[in-house]
Amino acid sequence: PEVNHTEFGTAMIRNFLYEVCGAKGQWTMGDYKDVAIRQIREKVGAGKVLLALSGGVDSAVAAALLQRAVGDRLTCIFVDHGLLRLNEGDEVERVMKGEFHVDVRRVNAQDLFLSKLAGVTEPERKRKIIGEEFIRVFEAEAKKIGKVDFLAQGTIYPDVVESGLGGESTVVKSHHNVGGLPDCVDFEEIIEPLRRLFKDEVRQLGLTLGLPESLVWRQPFPGPGLAIRSTGEITREKLDILRKADAIFREEMALAGLDRTANQYFAALTNMRSVGIMGDERTYDYAIALRSVQTQDFMTATWSRLPYELLDKVSGRIVGEVPHINRVLYDVTSKPPATVEWE
Repeated sequence: PEVNHTEFGTAMIRNFLYEVCGAKGQWTMGDYKDVAIRQIREKVGAGKVLLALSGGVDSAVAAALLQRAVGDRLTCIFVDHGLLRLNEGDEVERVMKGEFHVDVRRVNAQDLFLSKLAGVTEPERKRKIIGEEFIRVFEAEAKKIGKVDFLAQGTIYPDVVESGLGGESTVVKSHHNVGGLPDCVDFEEIIEPLRRLFKDEVRQLGLTLGLPESLVWRQPFPGPGLAIRSTGEITREKLDILRKADAIFREEMALAGLDRTANQYFAALTNMRSVGIMGDERTYDYAIALRSVQTQDFMTATWSRLPYELLDKVSGRIVGEVPHINRVLYDVTSKPPATVEWE
């Protein structure tokens, strides 16, 4: 009989993959976890690993994965640069250190970062300063710990692409955790276990590792923090204003049941002031912009069609509860042409 070479070839390939190689018909995040843990163990050997813990989803998942792989040979340094969301530093420390028994060293460097950012308004310059200072603080704290062989980071694939390291892509914005370290930093090599994953895959991995949903579904937060969600010069007053407004927006999104349907949402403080009325008095205060997007991979995104009733409630609360805000805007720009973050 005539042989169907296509079917024969397919059968041979399936037999080779499944019977000879032992491959599975469906690849799961559990498989990815097992392979990643094995690869980390092979690479690290008996060495010690130091992780830059930021409090965001990516670094938390990286910490959990590395903890599974190397156990107590992992130390996390949490550089609190004063650019975090409301109460975030305390919450990160409580969850990662208290519930998951990760060795977390928290460094209070708020005054240092604010002094370095004083008078700086250009977005890319802000990112560079924060990235460079982060490394310096991290390096100083690492020396207190002793010999460490590997530095781990929670870099994910969109970070790589936007920093111009993903093949032919150009630099959209630099990420402080992409591109390696200066020569003066005393580590043998960088480990980036999430480098090939998108944000939704990182969340899946976090759940597979057993991290609580409250941490896995934490809103994405950039390394430079609120510095790139506050346009213009960074001051303590502006950061306090932004923290309160952002907390209100996130709280109302959760109460409306939209905290998981929108892929990323936050408040940004513009550097624009406008005239308003509070009671019988004229005001001249800041405008807050709300941002919410839908996306599969964070490479492209569309703005969320949030209910008018929700926007009205958030606006009323922010203007009524947050000092020095008299106007609330909603960002209806997709990516591209805009990025998800404001700066």
